[in-house]
Amino acid sequence: MSGSTLTNDDLVAYQRDGYVLVRQLFHPQEIALLRDTAKRDRALDQQAYGRNDGEGGSVRLSLWNHPSDDLYGMFSRNRRVVDRVEQILVDEPYHYHSKMIMKEARTGGAWAWHQDYGYWYENGVLFPNLCSVFIAVDPATRANGCLQVLRASHAMGRINHVKAGDQTGADPERVAAAVERLELVYVEMNPGDALFFHPNLLHRSDQNRSPDDRWALVCCYNARGNSPYKDGRHPRYTPLERVDDESILAASSSEIR
Repeated sequence: MSGSTLTNDDLVAYQRDGYVLVRQLFHPQEIALLRDTAKRDRALDQQAYGRNDGEGGSVRLSLWNHPSDDLYGMFSRNRRVVDRVEQILVDEPYHYHSKMIMKEARTGGAWAWHQDYGYWYENGVLFPNLCSVFIAVDPATRANGCLQVLRASHAMGRINHVKAGDQTGADPERVAAAVERLELVYVEMNPGDALFFHPNLLHRSDQNRSPDDRWALVCCYNARGNSPYKDGRHPRYTPLERVDDESILAASSSEIR
């Protein structure tokens, strides 16, 4: 299990590539608790909604803006995540939102190429000084639709986004040109691995036609100095109380949101 900081090499990689992958950020016992809790959480299931991919598939997700004292909050408020995000943002991070992405076996849909800032720009966030943290709950493989990224595509800046099915994706013409010039990376992950990535990094995923689920917890953070200038779907600056490593296993799996 990793400490709470990124190395200088990690930070250089993030600035160069637009992402950095931290292996085994969370212990197997911690991820097992998260997986077992989430997959029997009726409230999480009931508030989930689907996003059709325009290709016959759908991805279900459940989203919330403010972390609480439940198990999900213990992950999104954990120092192993938040302290690293603070290094990346060079500012105090606050919780912008989190979501559980439920890409189910055999039926899980694809995600179109997009940038997170392509959405968040519309919420009154002036600068792309945010960070998303993708935490693998299940193994993420090419077979079950792992995340794909275009290395260094964050340097392109924000791209216009257009509707594709129920999803909003980056301008296909510009994406096609980027695919020709940049390296496509399939980010295969084990449970407990975490990918920290830039809001302008182009990323997508394929449909899941395998017999294995691909669930992931994605925690997103904004910088205090980048608080939105207007009300939007996600909150303005709200202080985030960080928790220590032991908080996850100390959280009762029955105290679910």
